[in-house]
Amino acid sequence: MDIFNKVAQSFESQAFMKTIGAKLDLVEEGKVIISVELKPSMMQQHGFGHAGVTFSIGDSAAGYAALTKMGISQEVLTSEMKIHLLSPADGKILKAVGSVLKLGKRLLVVQSNIYSVGDKNEKLVAFMLGTMVPSIVEI
Repeated sequence: MDIFNKVAQSFESQAFMKTIGAKLDLVEEGKVIISVELKPSMMQQHGFGHAGVTFSIGDSAAGYAALTKMGISQEVLTSEMKIHLLSPADGKILKAVGSVLKLGKRLLVVQSNIYSVGDKNEKLVAFMLGTMVPSIVEI
């Protein structure tokens, strides 16, 4: 199984990503892009995309970027993830670009940049930095 199919299969099994309507836009070794169209139910009280949605797609994009670096019988789990909210998500779409900064034997350092995409612009609304832990899948 290649990395695209491994990530796509895992993504399809994530109930929460289905619930919010997230899409897997790109899978490359060490990089994954996930997007979601913001619906009224995903907005906070001021009309901006909720930070919980921002965090969720950022965590998943970073985790799947890490998964592209793992062997076929391995998975990853988030150990810790920090988010910096930089600007309100006032676009129609949120796009998370996850990547691997450092691949270690026991830990992977990952990041996500999350963008708010409007009709004519795209702006960085959040930056995430975290650690993933490889795990063995029971087959």
